[in-house]
Amino acid sequence: MTLPHPQSTISGNPGKETRTANWVAFVICAALLFDGYDLVVYGTVLPGLLADAGQIGHFDAATAGLLGSWALIGVLVGSLACGAIGDFFGRRRLMLAGIAWFSLGMFATALATDVTAFGALRFATGLGLGVVIASAGATMAEFAPAGRRQFYNAIVYSGVPAGGVLASVLGIAFLDSIGWRGLFIIGSLPLLVILPIAWRKLPESPRWLLARGREEEALAAAWRTGVPLAEEQVTREAGAAPRKSGFAAVFSRQFAVASILLGLMSFCGLLLTYGLNTWLPKIMEGYGYGRTYALFFPLALNLGAVVGGLVASRMADRNGPQRVIAATFALATISLGLMTFSFPLPLLFTFIATAGVGTLGTQVLVYGFQSNFFTTNARAAGVAWCASVGRLGGVLGPIIGGWLAAAGVGGATAFYIYGAVALLGGAVTILVPRQHRLEEALPVVDEPQDYVEKVSK
Repeated sequence: MTLPHPQSTISGNPGKETRTANWVAFVICAALLFDGYDLVVYGTVLPGLLADAGQIGHFDAATAGLLGSWALIGVLVGSLACGAIGDFFGRRRLMLAGIAWFSLGMFATALATDVTAFGALRFATGLGLGVVIASAGATMAEFAPAGRRQFYNAIVYSGVPAGGVLASVLGIAFLDSIGWRGLFIIGSLPLLVILPIAWRKLPESPRWLLARGREEEALAAAWRTGVPLAEEQVTREAGAAPRKSGFAAVFSRQFAVASILLGLMSFCGLLLTYGLNTWLPKIMEGYGYGRTYALFFPLALNLGAVVGGLVASRMADRNGPQRVIAATFALATISLGLMTFSFPLPLLFTFIATAGVGTLGTQVLVYGFQSNFFTTNARAAGVAWCASVGRLGGVLGPIIGGWLAAAGVGGATAFYIYGAVALLGGAVTILVPRQHRLEEALPVVDEPQDYVEKVSK
């Protein structure tokens, strides 16, 4: 095999790089769309399952919170497993396996006939989702052009709230006609639609190949994809990456403190995301809104997250993600507090959409911050660690809502609790230390091509 000259791959090919990044973003965003779908579809069908014991049997609000958390426990286990092998096994294979796994899990869940089977299959589905979530950030970070990484990351992770919008819309339109089982079968479509596209269009990361010492394969992959290897080369030469890989690198002296704080950021973000998406319809029913009408509130929450996350990502690319994330956490605290007052309905929807920016929209930015914080040899494990700690918050979010509902506590208390969590998330964000060694090695510039030219010299 004739390899291109190394210098022709160091600075990359901007045209090829953009085309590759667009395909990678499309595949990952489509996969994460169904993570968001899975997140919201349970909250969408939950009132009906609670009201009709003929579906999967009788269970109370506290059990409903536990059932909502089983998928998240599966995500936690899947993320940790991905982190253990992701920096050794590669990005492409794990992403393909995760898509296939969670699609089959969603289909099997639609066939559940009792509470135990439903919970077990939710856990199994979560395993595949965990692999996808842990792989997504690491993969996109290694294909997104420099100077636009937060934006590309926001596009990718906006698939999560977009999936929430899809679940809300389909729930409003079809829940009565196809039932909860039909909605879960829709969640299995990636096996037929997304996986074949991913097989053809998702390449292995040249930066990962180079970090693993597979230089000839890295050069060939860089030539095919247009992805520059300059940043990876400079990082290695400057000694800005830990000598170890995987979790050993994540908890090295260079990353240990930051890893703990980044994990706590995800903990707060996902507690808010899963708690509100699971229980918001039920909370709003307590304010006197009918079941069908209450389904519009998660729709507003997730639409706000999609639009707000994209806008905030451009600010993060220009001003750095840390300050923007702290600000959006604060925005969540304010908007959740305002939702406890009796405002006119249009204003209430505005506050809910703003809360979406500060909760799930913030988590989109958090994923991007984490993905680009770690060096390549620690990236999959670092993202997996943060996602796993975050999923503990995701597990706790629905449980807190279930406890409050079972105790008959009003929705105002729930909003105040979630607002306090957002405030904690903002405080933790401010404390994350900067990577001085890496910042000194890699220049900060406004345009991606300027960046490549500087690190190539």
